[in-house]
Amino acid sequence: MEADLLALTEWWSPLLILAMGVATYATRAGGLVLIKRMRLSPFVETWLGQIPGAVFIALVAPMVLRAGPPGWIAAALTLAAARLWGNFLAAMAVGTVAIALLRALWPAA
Repeated sequence: MEADLLALTEWWSPLLILAMGVATYATRAGGLVLIKRMRLSPFVETWLGQIPGAVFIALVAPMVLRAGPPGWIAAALTLAAARLWGNFLAAMAVGTVAIALLRALWPAA
């Protein structure tokens, strides 16, 4: 009995994963189709434009706070580079080099 249940589970697993993928895609595509058919106010457009930055900060901030002084300095240098050059890739390169150097040179706590 147990072997039959295992075989059934193995057979259904890829199908269930596919179904979950289709459901996820359908909700995202449906939202995209819906939002393209709506006329958005300037306020809503501005608000939606700020979401990626807010999500990025929400993901990065806890790691920066836990990184200690080397992480704080590297984050400040990254922010300064982004503001100065306006190039996200260059800012990330500055931050990567900064954190690597600061971790190598900063005495461990």
